[in-house]
Amino acid sequence: MGDKLNRLETRKDTIQVVIESGATHVGSIAAVIAGAVRDVTREIGDWATDAFEIRDAARRAHRDGEVASEASDPEP
Repeated sequence: MGDKLNRLETRKDTIQVVIESGATHVGSIAAVIAGAVRDVTREIGDWATDAFEIRDAARRAHRDGEVASEASDPEP
C-alpha cells in the first residue's frame, strides 16, 4: 500500500508543478500582451496628437498667408 501511495503522491506533485508552471507562464505571456497593447495604444495616441498639431500648424500657416496677402494688396 505504501508503494502505491508514493506513486500517487509523486503524480500529484508532478501535476501540481506542471499546473503552477503553466500558470506562471500564462501570467508572463498575459503581461507581455498587456504591455504590447499599452505601447501600441500610446504610439497611436502620439501619432494622432502629431496629426492634430500638423493640421493646426497648416491652418495657422494658411491663415497667416491670407493675412500677409491682404496686407500686400493695395487698396483701391
